[in-house]
Amino acid sequence: MATLVNEVRQPGEYAVQFDGKRLASGVYFCRLKAGEFVDTKRLVLLK
Repeated sequence: MATLVNEVRQPGEYAVQFDGKRLASGVYFCRLKAGEFVDTKRLVLLK
């Protein structure tokens, strides 16, 4: 598990770069939580 951002931010658009060099190929899940909103996306890492 990795935490990319854990801070309060003002409304707007943000981009976060994730380096998966140390991870194996496979399926990973990304969860976004903002207040009451929670969304989970499936990511595929291929090397």
